Amino acid sequence: MRVYQTDKLYVESKKNYMRVLLSLYISLIIILITACDPKPNTNAANNELIKKDSVIEIPKLYNIALDQYQVEKSTVKQNQTIGDILGDAGIDYPLILKASDMDSIFDIRRIRAGQDITYFYNKSDSARLDYFVYEIDRQRYVVFDFKDSVNMYVGEKPIEHRLRQISGRIKSSLWNAMTEIHVDPMLAIELSEVYAWSIDFFGLQKDDHFSVIYEENYIDSTFYSIEKIDAIRFDHAGHYYYAFRFKQDSVWSFYDEKGNSLRKAFLKAPLKYSRISSRFSNSRMHPVLKIRRPHHGVDYAAPKGTPVYSVGDGKVIAKGWDKGGGRYVKIKHNSVYTTVYMHFSKFGDINEGDFVHQGEVIGYVGSSGLATGPHLDFRFFMNGKPIDPLTVKSPPVQPIKDSLKEEYLKVVEKYQKTLDSLIHSVETDSIPESPSE
Repeated sequence: MRVYQTDKLYVESKKNYMRVLLSLYISLIIILITACDPKPNTNAANNELIKKDSVIEIPKLYNIALDQYQVEKSTVKQNQTIGDILGDAGIDYPLILKASDMDSIFDIRRIRAGQDITYFYNKSDSARLDYFVYEIDRQRYVVFDFKDSVNMYVGEKPIEHRLRQISGRIKSSLWNAMTEIHVDPMLAIELSEVYAWSIDFFGLQKDDHFSVIYEENYIDSTFYSIEKIDAIRFDHAGHYYYAFRFKQDSVWSFYDEKGNSLRKAFLKAPLKYSRISSRFSNSRMHPVLKIRRPHHGVDYAAPKGTPVYSVGDGKVIAKGWDKGGGRYVKIKHNSVYTTVYMHFSKFGDINEGDFVHQGEVIGYVGSSGLATGPHLDFRFFMNGKPIDPLTVKSPPVQPIKDSLKEEYLKVVEKYQKTLDSLIHSVETDSIPESPSE
């Protein structure tokens, strides 16, 4: 019995030992299989993606990669030529001569003092000039490539368009109002052209308001120019004047909130003048003759040589000399209206019988005839009778067509609330920040 029990325990112990060995053997096989698994390591793959995503882009200047070059900047000095500049930079005369023959790309004789120039010297050989760049203007530049003989091409810096929404109040002039709110004052000229038929910008009043939605162009993060105006609201003398830019019959123009064109049949004034020196009157003391007599026109004082424009489309029916009016031009616009312009210093490039367009130069301010100083005597006739030019109500040109009205009103809806909000911000003395703030 004791021997039996001992044998039984021995047999059982041996079985357990074999089970342990088998378990260890299976575990070893699993480890070996896992180690040889061809599947990629997830962490390694992620690391590879991170490496790819973190590739640093090489900076460029004038679209030239900078990693191989030592860059030097300068400006063209007075009386310097491209030949002088390139010769001093180590470029051989035959290559300079070859560059001068590429005037169909850029005439090297047209360089101007003060313009920026840039040298790209190869880092492996500091005396070797691979590229030379001359800035034609703020946007365009010409590249001289000397890596293989000489090549030349013109490039352009990219332009960034930025939308701006501004508003302001007039304290002294529209020009000053623009500078006060950190806006290019040339926007004032743009507005005066949009409203040329409805607002006399020489008659603006203190506390007139305006709001404008427009786009600016930037080069190298610096203001370059005004791209376009989208919408305007101008509050003048108690009236609101809206202007919305819209394309009709392939032409961009401005219309009011009801779709009427802001372009009238006549300009508000035929020139950019300093002041009105004499108004329409039936009894005016003549400055030369010293007698009272009718003055059926408006005298605009302006410097000699100031361009005078036709206030509307029409035919030149007279061009000549009058004892009192000096050099004068008479234009018939239609069956109703005729205008006369007097005291020119000289005529524009027009002749009797020519058809002239609105805004076309017809002459220049002078003091010919009976005049004490340079000015334009401008006269308006309606059905042959003189009328005060300052009271003429010009009929508008074609309004928005019915077929485009729905589309146009969507444009109005898009901008009008914003314009009104900007105006209200001025009324509460809220001045918009400058682009750099």
